[in-house]
This record gives sequence, C-alpha cells and structure tokens, in this order.
Amino acid sequence: MGGIAAIAKAAGHKVTGSDRNVYPPMSTQLRALGIELVEGFGAEQLDAAPDVVVVGNVMTRGVPVVEALLDRGLAYASGPEWLARAVLKDRWVIAVAGTHGKTTTTSLVAWILEYAGLAPGFLIGGVPANFDTSARLGAAPFFVIEADEYDTAFFDKRAKFVHYRPRTLVLNNLEFDHADIYPDVAAIQRQFHHLVRTVPGSGRIIWNAADERLAQTLKMGYWTPLQGFSGTQSAEAQWRAGPGGAADFSRFDVIESGTPRGTVEWDLMGAHNMENALAAIAAAHHAGVSVATAIEALRSFKGIARRMQLRGQVQGIRVYDDFAHHPTAIATTVDGLRRRVGKARILAVLELRSNTMRMGVHNDLIAPALAAADEVFVFTPPDLGWDAAPLIRELGPRGHAVPTIDGLTTAVTDRAGADDSVLVMSNGGFGGLHEKLLTTLRRRFDDDPDHSGT
Repeated sequence: MGGIAAIAKAAGHKVTGSDRNVYPPMSTQLRALGIELVEGFGAEQLDAAPDVVVVGNVMTRGVPVVEALLDRGLAYASGPEWLARAVLKDRWVIAVAGTHGKTTTTSLVAWILEYAGLAPGFLIGGVPANFDTSARLGAAPFFVIEADEYDTAFFDKRAKFVHYRPRTLVLNNLEFDHADIYPDVAAIQRQFHHLVRTVPGSGRIIWNAADERLAQTLKMGYWTPLQGFSGTQSAEAQWRAGPGGAADFSRFDVIESGTPRGTVEWDLMGAHNMENALAAIAAAHHAGVSVATAIEALRSFKGIARRMQLRGQVQGIRVYDDFAHHPTAIATTVDGLRRRVGKARILAVLELRSNTMRMGVHNDLIAPALAAADEVFVFTPPDLGWDAAPLIRELGPRGHAVPTIDGLTTAVTDRAGADDSVLVMSNGGFGGLHEKLLTTLRRRFDDDPDHSGT
C-alpha cells in the first residue's frame, strides 16, 4: 500500500494514508515522498472528502474508517484494482508470483531493465538498494510487479495478482502458506491457475520446472508459451545453472537451451537466489534484454533491505536481517549463510510472526529448517498462540525460548563471539531487535574490549 501511495503521488494525486505500527524502510520512504501518514483508523480521516479511497487488505468491517466510508457512499477500490485501472492497463506488465522469492526476483527484473536503459515502473514488497524506493511510476511500456497471492480486500477475496493481467509471468514456486485464508495447497493452486488464465497467448510464462506443484497447476490448463528454469541438473528447463560455480552460489554459469551464455558473479548467496536470477534473466529476455546485458546488470545488483541485509558488525560479530518467515525460506536462508561462512557459528533468531506461523501450521517443519544453525533463539511472547516447548525440545541444547525482546537481546549478545553471524528472521519490525543487538554489543566491547563473548 505504501508503494501504491508513492505511485499515486508520482501520477499527480494528493495522497494521504493511515496505518498502524509503521516501521522502516516504508515509513522512511513515505516521509521522504512527503506523503502524510496518520496513525490509526479513525473515521475523521474521511473529513477531507477524498475523490477515491484505496483500501488495503488489512482493513475489515467494524473498523471506524471503513464503516464511515460505506455510510458516506464514497468511491473506493482495492489497491490492486486501483493500480490495474489507473496504471497497468496501458503497460507491458511483468509479474512475479510464488510462495518464495517474489521480492528478490521482482527487484532483479526491475534492475536488469533499468540497467538496459528501459526505466521501468515497478511495485516491490521491499526496497532494492539500487533504487532506494519500493515503487515508481516509471516510463512506458514496462511495469514490473510483485504478484501476491494473498486476498485483495474485505470486499474482494480473490488473490491480488488476478488484477494485474501480466504479459510476462514468472512462477517461482508454490507451497502452502497463508493458512488464515486458504484451507489447503489446492486452494492456492486454484488461484495460481486463475492467474495463468489472464496471460495472453502472445505472452510468456516462465516457471520453475523443478516445482511439482507448479507442474500440477499448469496441467489445469495454460494458453501461453512456457519457458522453464531450474538450478538443478535434473529438471527439463530452457534456463539453468551450469555445473561448478561457487559453493555459496555467488558465482554460476547461465545456460540457455544447452548453450553457455556467461557467468554471474554477484554479492548474493544461496541456491534460491541463483534460481531467482535465472528467472529474472528469462523474464528480461522476453522483454528484449540480451542475456549478456542481464548478466552485467546482476553483477552490480546491491541487494534488498531485509533480505540477508548486513545491519552491522561489532568486533567480528555480524548481525543480519532477513524476511524469512516460512520453513522453506528459513532453510534456504540459513543454508546460504552456512555456505558463505563455512564452519563459523550461526546464531539464528526467529520471530514466528506470520499468520500461518502463529496458527502453528508449520510447527513440525521449523526445527528441520534450522538444522544448519549452531544456536537458535525463538521469540515466544505470551500471545504466540501455541506451545513452543515441543519445538525447543526438538532443537535440543541448541534451542532457546525467550519471551521478551530485552531477554532476546541479552541472551543473544551473551552467547555471541568473534566471527559469529547473528541471523535475525522476521517479517515484521521485531521490536527493533537488530539495533538493540548492535547497541548492546558495542556497549559490551566498549566496556570490556578483551571480552571474548563466549
């Protein structure tokens, strides 16, 4: 919604908005754009008589501003509906969908097009360092969008992405998530099938050829040429990574239809990011960008806020911030870091914050996802919603349940030592834990510079 606000302002509209618990990087971005932000959802926000109210999917019946909106008969639309009507209808839309990797892949496609001089518009669920903003109107024809399968609004329970009508569609992967709105993975597959139905026959679908659930979804029907990508050597795919490369996937060869096209050397790590890069190269190629240019662009890609972002380093202790909140994302993130740091210790800190996690849906998968971490600190506030004790027992002596942010800060900094990596994973602000950790570590070493931290 913050990105949509930025695009609306760039399109010439006066924009105001409201939310609760807004935190960086979006809060910083909105202030920089001069967009007025009001905390809370009071009915008085409508006293300015807006021409249109764009409603986010966090809003529900019973919220004062929603009830006032309906009572006064004001014009309203969901965020995806407004964007489709006001911006996307005249653009070549490149949409990136999937359970994991949407933000990174969307950012990669946007940067490749930017590097190629195409000045695309984009809407991304994070802030790429190459742009320092999550959204912009950009120049025609290209618009790159992160296509989310979450529902659209309280009055529109379809997935957001059915509004976007892409010409180029990337399907990264498909797993069960969003248990608060989908009863099972089949329901999610049905939404992805609806998305596939909107892609024209002259377009292209770029899909993860190693993902069985995507294969099942495409068997429901498709009317658009397919191109597969895969980081493995087993799947049938037009785009793949060559054998060899760096152990942490910071270097790999790009193979198109069996022919080597060049070598990606970049700052990102992890097999998942290698696959994201292959998908982005394929999508940009459909938009007319050569593979060689795309590879050049990836070498200068600077990453994304909150995706394995190094927030700071104190006496050799590195504190990373990552958005991972699903067991698969947690596992690939920890694996990527393990490949980068070798035998050095990883201290994983996890907030079980997503609706699906708080419902306890993935409980049995969390401990295996953290297998590559040396120690695990799980935030267990009183309102978690389920008993984390079995998870901690499964983690064994590596596992620590901590019910407060201050307690986490103390526990982690007490255990951290030189050359350790502290990996903080949450899809929220996590109570400012990252800065609390860095501040406490600085204070500790200022007070006792010889302290080993072990």
